[in-house]
Amino acid sequence: MASRMPPTLQRLAMAPVITSLSSRKVAVIGAGAAGLVAARELRREGHKVVVFERDDKVGGTWIYSPNVESDQLGLDPSRTIVHSSLYDSLRTNLPRESMGFRDYPFVVKDGKERDPRRFPGHPEVLLYLDDFARDFELTELVRFGTEVFHVGLVEEGKWPKWVVKSRRRIRNDQESIPIDLDEVFDGVVVCNGHYTEPRVAEIPGIDAWPGKQMHSHNYRIPELFQDKVVALIGSSASAVDISRDIARVAKEVHIASRSVTDGTMGKQPGYNNMWLHSMIESAHEDGTVIFQDGSSVLVDVILHCTGYTYHFPFLKTNDIVTVDDNRVGPLYKHVFPPFFAPWISFIGLTWKVIPFPMFELQSKWVAGVLSGRIALQSQDEMLEDVKAFYSTLDADGLPKRYTHNMSDYQFEYNDWLAAQCGCPPSEEWRKKMYYATGKNRVARPETYRDEWEDQHLVLQAQEDFIQYSPNGGR
Repeated sequence: MASRMPPTLQRLAMAPVITSLSSRKVAVIGAGAAGLVAARELRREGHKVVVFERDDKVGGTWIYSPNVESDQLGLDPSRTIVHSSLYDSLRTNLPRESMGFRDYPFVVKDGKERDPRRFPGHPEVLLYLDDFARDFELTELVRFGTEVFHVGLVEEGKWPKWVVKSRRRIRNDQESIPIDLDEVFDGVVVCNGHYTEPRVAEIPGIDAWPGKQMHSHNYRIPELFQDKVVALIGSSASAVDISRDIARVAKEVHIASRSVTDGTMGKQPGYNNMWLHSMIESAHEDGTVIFQDGSSVLVDVILHCTGYTYHFPFLKTNDIVTVDDNRVGPLYKHVFPPFFAPWISFIGLTWKVIPFPMFELQSKWVAGVLSGRIALQSQDEMLEDVKAFYSTLDADGLPKRYTHNMSDYQFEYNDWLAAQCGCPPSEEWRKKMYYATGKNRVARPETYRDEWEDQHLVLQAQEDFIQYSPNGGR
């Protein structure tokens, strides 16, 4: 494969393995949770860091906006992009003790704007990230209001580097003036998130169906569904929350799920206006939606709670790194493209995980590899590892779109990262808390955020947190 690359890529592939501690100039794209912790770990390792953030504050996906896109299904490439996917009522589906970075606990803080609940609303998570950025003085590294539109290889010196082209808009009294800047970096860490570009279900006959469609990316409040009959597609956490949110005002809510079984179909317990069906089979011009279980409903709105696609429009790699059915690859351990390692890396692609602690370990790994403190496998060894991983997914019958789903092995992965970085493994209370929360969520889908039976794990976590000072244990 390397022999078919342009000469620039061939030289990058043959670049020597880093063997001594070095300080690199590194660009981080995005100032959400992943970008912030990546910036912290890179700077701790001695690298020079610039964080590019298109918004005017830190927080990424945790910045709530009541605005929605001009195309609420999210398919029109010329639509006005709104990066937030938060709905107004969203609360975390993980307890705060398990969510925080390993050395910066997500503890209750005093203040009239603070949310003391164990499963807080989204504003509290944003405040936590604000605290993290302030306490570690990370905002000084961030260029706000600056969007990256190109990352590509550039010839400079013996070995290729990366040019990052960014655009910042400066407003004067009359207009907004774009200011473009080209800069060269040794490495780029991609932390732009994956909750902005919607995936939608393919429904036969949908072009003739007369109702309204939207994606959960553009869902904010339930009032728009007052007295409507809604078909909601999906069974993930957001689908569960949103279906219950809109059931308070909608005439009927019909949930279409690929994972439904005969024993769970029908009217949902505790609701007189919500039903669970198998997947939608077809839609028709009279407004009817037919489900695979044979039932049919006259529907006003189809709401796609069907997830998102990975999207890196700025990244130019000569098709070496691709997104194929939502598989970003080839990637070694979900982080390094073997042909570009360690000069390009991705933080935060994984899902169905406790995100913040995993972002932290990935960032420590990337920072240590870039400095030469941590050895990385050879290109061939990384490619063989990726090939073996894909073969395992194929043998298990998992589609490509599940490549970055880590629900079954996130702690094994975290502990592997921790070993690479010389860090202790995952705390036992964090593991047990995660699984206890999952069981409670199934047993008490309506009340698990406010009723639980793992208080002993909370106490263990709080004992652990005592070792960290108020400014994060620096």
